[in-house]
Amino acid sequence: MTTAKSTATRSPRRIAWSQRLGRWDIKLSPYLYVSPFFILFAIVGLFPLLYTGYVSLHQWHLIGGQGDFVGFEHFAFLLSQRAFWVALGNTMSIFLISTIPQLVFALIIAAVLDTNLRGATFWRMGVLLPYVVMPVAVTLIFSNMFADQYGLVNTLLGQIGLGPIGFHSDALSSHVAIATMVNFRWTGYNALILLAGMQAINRDYYEAATIDGAGRIRQFFSITIPQLRPTLIFVIIMSTIGGLQIFDEPRLYDQYGQGGANSQWMTLTIYLYNLGWGQLNFGRAAAVAWLLFLIIVLIGLGNYLITRRISSNEAAR
Repeated sequence: MTTAKSTATRSPRRIAWSQRLGRWDIKLSPYLYVSPFFILFAIVGLFPLLYTGYVSLHQWHLIGGQGDFVGFEHFAFLLSQRAFWVALGNTMSIFLISTIPQLVFALIIAAVLDTNLRGATFWRMGVLLPYVVMPVAVTLIFSNMFADQYGLVNTLLGQIGLGPIGFHSDALSSHVAIATMVNFRWTGYNALILLAGMQAINRDYYEAATIDGAGRIRQFFSITIPQLRPTLIFVIIMSTIGGLQIFDEPRLYDQYGQGGANSQWMTLTIYLYNLGWGQLNFGRAAAVAWLLFLIIVLIGLGNYLITRRISSNEAAR
């Protein structure tokens, strides 16, 4: 009876303060470890994005500063301008001409580097060399190579009896020239990322496929591509973001930096630059930036869904 009474009146056990701190430490420490990234992202990524959206809704000049609230007037103005659509068309053209061959060649180079090559480290360093070259140097070299009159490419074409190509006067030719610069710089970089993904694939899959009689091409499409899906999605999305924001190559393609006499290679970023620093109209420039952001999000999402579907179909075969 006494034991039961003492049990009923026993006070609940108190958790020591040090134990509480230990529990909170276990719960909060993972968030504290990743918090520097999110803080840095909020400062250098999220805040500029939101502030650019705020600027796009106002009259905003470099000298006069913030003006009246205009809502979506800048967006409506841009969508009614022919120059905006020309810049968008040029951006999409250069993006497609550069990104698709770039990813195909990067995938091929990565597949070759994934084999037992002699001097593998040398070749891997070699494909990365164009990436470390300054964009200004690359653009100056290639712009001279693609010069209309005395460029190396047109000189070689003349040697074999072909007429010169207007790499600066023709829109499509200028897009090909600029895309060549982009591919020169970024193909090796993407190849190394894809190579890292390939080397993470379990080699037992290839051994089993070899025993079953599958050749290298069959293994590449049935094993490598499906297993490489996360890396492929990452590379495609990053290439989409970089390709649609292309600025250095078209800006430095000629001595004027305006995208050509007839806007043959004027991209959205050059159009944005001209509005902001040429006309000092930061409100319209911010609106272009936000339209470009929305375009990148939509195309990036589309690329993600398409890549995911293709990889799933390859895995099902």
